[in-house]
Amino acid sequence: MKLRIGLLINPLAGLGGSRALKGSDGAQVREIAAQADAEAVTRAEQRALKALAMLPADGVEILAWGGVMGERACREAGLSCRVVGAAKAGLSDAADTRAAATALGAEQIDLLLFAGGDGTARDIYDAVGERLPVLGIPAGVKMHSGVFAVSPEAAGELLRQLVQGGLVGLQLHEVRDIDEEAFRHDVVKSRFYGDMLVPGEGRFLQHTKVGGRESEELVAAEIADWVVEQMDPRTCYLVGPGSTTAAIMERLGLPNTLLGVDAVRDGQLLASDADEATLLQLLASHDGPAQIIVTAIGGQGHIFGRGNQQFSPAVIRAVGVGRICIVAGKGKIAALEGRPLLVDTNDPALDRDLCGYREVVTGYEDRILYRVATYDRQEESE
Repeated sequence: MKLRIGLLINPLAGLGGSRALKGSDGAQVREIAAQADAEAVTRAEQRALKALAMLPADGVEILAWGGVMGERACREAGLSCRVVGAAKAGLSDAADTRAAATALGAEQIDLLLFAGGDGTARDIYDAVGERLPVLGIPAGVKMHSGVFAVSPEAAGELLRQLVQGGLVGLQLHEVRDIDEEAFRHDVVKSRFYGDMLVPGEGRFLQHTKVGGRESEELVAAEIADWVVEQMDPRTCYLVGPGSTTAAIMERLGLPNTLLGVDAVRDGQLLASDADEATLLQLLASHDGPAQIIVTAIGGQGHIFGRGNQQFSPAVIRAVGVGRICIVAGKGKIAALEGRPLLVDTNDPALDRDLCGYREVVTGYEDRILYRVATYDRQEESE
């Protein structure tokens, strides 16, 4: 008996990340998609391929939505599939996702595998609720929900274990989404939509994004004081999103994009809410060293690959893997309960280079060594 998988890809997922659009909903992303090469492989397809490549062809039966919403990636991965339906002509939208999920769910599949972000998860929840096990391949800009694997490879490994008869439990995990318009104005309005059934064991699934409970303002202020005192006027600093990094900008007396990337040198703001292209231009024209300052997402532990895709592999390499400053309060680190900080840049070679023990600034003159890993290196790092 084969594992019957329904495959659904949101081809627009993740398009807004490197462009600092805070998500992939809205007119701007649709304009970008409309101008793109129709035959180009999207970020979502690329990440779906990584998961599909790990599946044993003789152990799965795949039912896919047509074209770029599943069929093309399946064929590219060398897997046969039965096409259940297809989206209307032109760019797909939320209604297409819901229609596809509904149709695939009616085909007596064992599991619905989808590639997208929180918006895609929300649309699938509207279609199937708790009736059907689902598993998300993380491909969006913001992924605060608990229905996603920690990486595409983790999704593939989890499905392979299912095919091989592994004991994989079923649990209810939260679907959450953020108001993107408010998000673009540095206001986080996270809404709980419901729970979906997800197969998975600890290291494969990401945790729901949560906020801190300690006195974060005081901790962030202490971290900011220390980081700013160490700043070199010749260095270009790329300050990532988050309240901890926002405290650094506040300490510098500069305007801050809470949920974006700002560039600073010698106390001056070089760029605000910069996208990937702007960061690469800045780095190319900058005559001197650069440094990335990032914090970890509470609950999940991701430092790259969630909400900060402006830090693309090209940007990280241009700065240098040894030129990354991680800042996080000890309460946030302790809440991981020993799990490592995670990287998911969509570049396996770069992810491997980022793994290992790294210094984390946790307060004023207070630093710790802590593990950074990809999903498949969590056990190696323990």
